[in-house]
Amino acid sequence: MLNAILLCLAGLIGLAVGGELLVRGAVGIAQKLGVSTLFTGLVIVGFATSMPEMVASVQAALAESPEIAWGNIVGSNLANTLLILGVSALVMPIVLTGTGRRDAVVALGVTLVLWALIASQLAGRWVGIAFLFGILAYIVWRYRHPGADTADDMEDDAPSNGWVAGVLFVVGLGILVAGGNALVTGAISLATIFKVPETVIGLTVVAVGTSLPELAASIAAALRGKSALAIGNVVGSNIYNILLIGGATMTLAPQAAPFELAGLQMALLTGSALILLALLWKAKSIGRVLGTALVVAFAANVVLVFT
Repeated sequence: MLNAILLCLAGLIGLAVGGELLVRGAVGIAQKLGVSTLFTGLVIVGFATSMPEMVASVQAALAESPEIAWGNIVGSNLANTLLILGVSALVMPIVLTGTGRRDAVVALGVTLVLWALIASQLAGRWVGIAFLFGILAYIVWRYRHPGADTADDMEDDAPSNGWVAGVLFVVGLGILVAGGNALVTGAISLATIFKVPETVIGLTVVAVGTSLPELAASIAAALRGKSALAIGNVVGSNIYNILLIGGATMTLAPQAAPFELAGLQMALLTGSALILLALLWKAKSIGRVLGTALVVAFAANVVLVFT
């Protein structure tokens, strides 16, 4: 058991460190290429911060543990909306300026598609490829139609030297792969030892672990008063998790997602997407009271899945 716990801890640390290095390297590369801030936020950083979830889910699926793979996707989105946004609001109330409204509509739409996929038990590489085309279409659409939903600068901590940025990106990616492998291996072992369903481990331990880069980024954004960045980080990550990671997982390991996710967990995920959409369209801010409610809801769900 000790070995399994140590593997999980090493994996979590690897995902956190690797994710941070990958994000900084990716933004530095984007700066050197002269890519716009919007494109950097939606594509480069969005992809980079989703790499922990990608690595963990794909490796879990290839290890014939689809429960962990898809539980990680659903659990990460729950963690993004409830835990990360809630903690960010507790650190500093988030002022809503209209940023991310259209993206929240997309996030709700792909959440409903995921629910239908799980409920129907549909599987196949063509499904994964369709999801991957979906994320490409989203990227192209947001690049061509930025509107008023511009992103805050995420380039404060990026290296100015292109070679340094490239090294950070490669090293970060390597650490992520190693960390994801350790976390998945340890999580499977813990599930076996404690006789806990792998879906539960995916929804909790793996999901929170792979969401650490998003948590760090959103807290940092809240502290610096960059509300748009905190919101964009959450909404964008939710879209990437479903389309990019779900698509890659289904393409590489075309197995049906666990049907047990189609009940309470997907209902809660859809509900949280609806709440976020309503807040972005109607509310002026997310204060500490609402932030506390979001964190409590996440904690209650964790307790529920373990009972």
